[in-house]
Amino acid sequence: MAIDAKTVRKVAHLARIKTAEDRLEPLAAELNGILAWIEQLNEVDVEGVEPMTSNVHQPMRLRDDVVTDGNRVADVLGNAPRSADGFFVVPKVVE
Repeated sequence: MAIDAKTVRKVAHLARIKTAEDRLEPLAAELNGILAWIEQLNEVDVEGVEPMTSNVHQPMRLRDDVVTDGNRVADVLGNAPRSADGFFVVPKVVE
């Protein structure tokens, strides 16, 4: 896919970026260079390669899935300035 000055002008308009007319052609050339580099990545054989989340391999540390004492409504609502029926009462913000 080749990008021309018309496409750069349209994208700049959609992104609300003010771009001078004399900068459209150089930007199109830069974007075409970036797209060409991305196309080179399609040539790399990644069959059987696991996706990476980081360049440093670290095993995920998981906590034990243990049931805890979760029914602490009174303790939580004790910090609220106002509460009603087990919920926080806040000022109305939408009319």
